[in-house]
Amino acid sequence: MALNLNQKKEVVAELAEVAASAHSLVAAEYLGLTVSQLTDLRKKARENGVYLKVAKNTLVSRAVENTDYAVVADELTGPLLYAFSKEDPGAAGRLIKDFAKTADKLKPRLVSVGGQKYPGTHVDVLASLPTREQALAMLVRLMAEPATMLARVLAEPAASTARVINAVGQAKAA
Repeated sequence: MALNLNQKKEVVAELAEVAASAHSLVAAEYLGLTVSQLTDLRKKARENGVYLKVAKNTLVSRAVENTDYAVVADELTGPLLYAFSKEDPGAAGRLIKDFAKTADKLKPRLVSVGGQKYPGTHVDVLASLPTREQALAMLVRLMAEPATMLARVLAEPAASTARVINAVGQAKAA
């Protein structure tokens, strides 16, 4: 069903709003997926904080004009599905990568992060990015490591002295 001008403007405005606040974009070819597969993909996208949209490429090109994703405008050809990560930069990559394992018709075409455009093969790199919780855990671990090492260094002289005294005591007892 064709969209009238007002509907097209609404789609462009909605996509522009999402693109302005999104962390990453994955565009994938979806030709050959069944309706039930697309429904399942949309459900998983909602659960993972990913905005998923099938829209005309010209509308998407207009929507991303003044965003970091303007670099992909010349690559938008053919039937594409657009996944924008709203909360976690790697969420869209993980969604497309995981779903493509079960649906071989879903093929990532391009990835965009931070104003840079990458080929669809970089979806693996995007999917390997840590979640917010994982990144915070790594940061806490890195911050705690120097304190742990300092405590070990400060405790070592006392431990060495105790080992020497113990060895001398065992030698005299023997």
